[in-house]
Amino acid sequence: MQEVQHNISTSEPGLRERKRAETHARLQAEGMRLFLDKGFEATTLDEVADAAGVSRRTLLNYFGSKEEIVFSTKAGFPRMIADAVATRPADEPLLNMVENALIDLARQPRSDEARAVATLIHATPSLRAGDQAKYEQVERLLAEILAARKGLASDDVACRVIAGTAVSIMKLSMDAWLANPDQAPENFGREAFAALRRAARQI
Repeated sequence: MQEVQHNISTSEPGLRERKRAETHARLQAEGMRLFLDKGFEATTLDEVADAAGVSRRTLLNYFGSKEEIVFSTKAGFPRMIADAVATRPADEPLLNMVENALIDLARQPRSDEARAVATLIHATPSLRAGDQAKYEQVERLLAEILAARKGLASDDVACRVIAGTAVSIMKLSMDAWLANPDQAPENFGREAFAALRRAARQI
C-alpha cells in the first residue's frame, strides 16, 4: 500500500504540470483568436477567460494582462536568435555571423497567423512598447552569444555594437515585410547589411 501511495504522490506533480500547460495553451490560443477576430483593445480579459472555460482569477494566475498573452506567443524569439548565431562558424567575421544567422531565420516559412500577430503588435501602441522591450532582450542576448562565439568578454564593445545594429535592421526588416507582404522577408535585411558596409567604407 505504501508503494502504491508513493507512486501516486510522485506522479501528481507531472499531472499538475500537464494541466497547467494545457490551461496556459488554451488561454493563449483563445486570447489570440479573440484579439485577431475582435481587435486587441475591444477584447476583455473576462471574454478570454470565458472562451477558455476558466475564471478571471484563474486567468490572472497565468497572465497578468492582455499584453502578456500576446507576448507569450513570442517568448522563444530571443533564444531562436541566439541559437541561430550559435550554429554559425566561429571563424566567421562578426557582421557576417549575425547577417547570415538572421537571413537563415528569415528564410523559415511564416504562417498567415504569424503575419497577423505581427500586424496586431505593429498597430497597437501598448503592444509596440512591449515589443521594444523584447528587442532589448534580444540585443543583450545577441551580444553575449557573439562574445562567447569569439571568446571575448561578455561586454565587448564590438559585439555590443554589432548586436545593436543587427536588432535595428531586424526591426526595419519587420516593418518592410509588413508594408510589402509579397516580398521575401530576407530581402530588406540583405539590402540593409549591404548599405551598412557601403557606409562604413565611406567613413
